[in-house]
Amino acid sequence: MSTPLVSRGRYIPWLFVLGFMLVIAVNGIMIWFAVGSFSGLYTPKPRDRGLRYNDVITAQQSRDTLGWRIDSRWQPESRRLDLTLLDRDGRPLAGARATVELVRPTEKRPPLDIAMAIVGPGQLAGTVDLPARGNWDVDIVIERDGQRFAQTRRMFLQ
Repeated sequence: MSTPLVSRGRYIPWLFVLGFMLVIAVNGIMIWFAVGSFSGLYTPKPRDRGLRYNDVITAQQSRDTLGWRIDSRWQPESRRLDLTLLDRDGRPLAGARATVELVRPTEKRPPLDIAMAIVGPGQLAGTVDLPARGNWDVDIVIERDGQRFAQTRRMFLQ
């Protein structure tokens, strides 16, 4: 009578081995997907940007002394981005030009340029067909009278 109990329990250690192999296989697949997807690098040459970090800080301080402000609004029904440019005193920043790029922070795709048109004093608008809805980094560069102001803001666009 003791023989059936011994033979019945022989497969139990193999179940533990099979369970561990299943866990290792699933973890290996998840590691493969994680390494093969987003690289984590936002800029194409992060080392060069790191070496010029002090220049970036100096440029940001000079932009901050301008006191310019950018108010942005996304209108999903018309796929339009509206910008309101204001100077230090809150007056419209007339005569300014803007270049706008949309960058998807989680994907390796080239930025989308938005052609901005002047619709009023200190007001610009541009439309774009988004390939995907979600979080986008809106890179805005304002130029007027040889002065340059840049700002990046993350927006949920749909």
